Amino acid sequence: MADQLEVQQTRALQVESNGLNVIADADRKGRPSQLFWPWFGANVSVLGLSYGAFALGFGISFWQAVIAGVIGVVFSFLLCGLIALAGKRGSAPTMVLSRAAFGVRGNKLPSLVSWLLTVGWETVLTILATLATATVFERLGWGGGNLTKVIALVVVGLLTVACGVLGFDLIMRAQTVITVVTGVLTVVYIILVADQIHWSTVSALPSGSSQAVIGALVFLMTGFGLGWVNAAADYSRYLPRESSSRGVVGWTTFGGSVAPVVLLVFGLLLAGSSADLSKAIGADPIGALASALPTWFLVPFVIVAVLGLVGGAVLDIYSSGLALLSLGLPVKRYVAAFIDGVVMIAGTIYVVFYGGDFLGQFQGFLITLGVPIAAWCGIMLADIAARRRNYAEDDLYRPNGRYGDVQWLPVATMLVATGIGWGLVTNTLASWLTWQGYLLGPLGLGGKGGAWAYANLGVLAALVIGFLVQWFGRGAAVRRQEASA
Repeated sequence: MADQLEVQQTRALQVESNGLNVIADADRKGRPSQLFWPWFGANVSVLGLSYGAFALGFGISFWQAVIAGVIGVVFSFLLCGLIALAGKRGSAPTMVLSRAAFGVRGNKLPSLVSWLLTVGWETVLTILATLATATVFERLGWGGGNLTKVIALVVVGLLTVACGVLGFDLIMRAQTVITVVTGVLTVVYIILVADQIHWSTVSALPSGSSQAVIGALVFLMTGFGLGWVNAAADYSRYLPRESSSRGVVGWTTFGGSVAPVVLLVFGLLLAGSSADLSKAIGADPIGALASALPTWFLVPFVIVAVLGLVGGAVLDIYSSGLALLSLGLPVKRYVAAFIDGVVMIAGTIYVVFYGGDFLGQFQGFLITLGVPIAAWCGIMLADIAARRRNYAEDDLYRPNGRYGDVQWLPVATMLVATGIGWGLVTNTLASWLTWQGYLLGPLGLGGKGGAWAYANLGVLAALVIGFLVQWFGRGAAVRRQEASA
């Protein structure tokens, strides 16, 4: 047992050699239940509490927000679980398996979107960790100015980049530790601030329109599981082929959604009890949560906040590196992860020191990239559902193989669905996105100032269009392709 543990520790500190390749049978290991740890560790962040304020910002009641949150979070992680099935079947990264639907070179379009999304998320999480550390240190009287932000950025950046460069084994071990530490400290946080909740104030929040509820639901979908679908198979690809499909779907969905649901409900109670706190979360989502804490717990709070955010950033930087490779960058996986780390740190420096209002840009980022990734997700789900056999691994890398060079229908579908989706969302809080929503008027939905303006129907529309067109347009061809193989 001691020798086995030593081997595992040694492997965790070695640079992973796997990149876009298919994982060899001898290296496939584990059980579906082990998928719980990376997904739980990446989503147990106290950032989930802040989503309570974000949801109530749609002008809805507590119970409406709970319903929207539970449906949005669980459904979005169910999408991750379904796409994780491709990893078990093909043992390759998500954006390599996507080539079966888009063609080997046609897949460069979703790979680009995936890279932008994962790099964006890891940057957002690093920004939040940096701001939270500075806020807490300022309250402790230990600084809080630019020097504190620089130190926090260096620490968070090094942790994230190190895990991304070293790879899968270290990530799995790190996520287990992060899960335990952040889980325990988050429970302590909830206990300490529970007396800040005033049910009479929360229950008195007025109900909003059905359009507002849909808008909150879609926002929570994009903020949670939908932001992970393009990485969902990156971890299930290490499982043996005979692993339970239900287990892969179930443990991915459960691991990803259980913490966000609990944190969101408590965050709704907390934000609904204080309009000032809800407003403060918009400027500094995690730092604002520290204002309700006793001084003695501020250092543990920094630990839980930073570790939770690093847990998410680590999965993102690993997957963003793989997405960069799938675009055709001729480097090793660890070099791609390092490049993404540089981009992440540069983006953090810009936002933290020069970026201005955070929440508006954050919401705009989520919804804008949520549309094309939803279109890709629909196409990928239909492709997975149409297949009954494992992937032809060699053909995932050959333009003249069974999956082809460019599959024009899914490529065109993704572009058209994105165009339609962007026409049905609005991003007035981000000045550079005010051009969106151009279909709300022509389709009789009241225009950009109408009742449906903030329902963000474009994300749902892109998901459904992608699935239906791929299923009816390519499903039969995929089944014939497998039958003739």
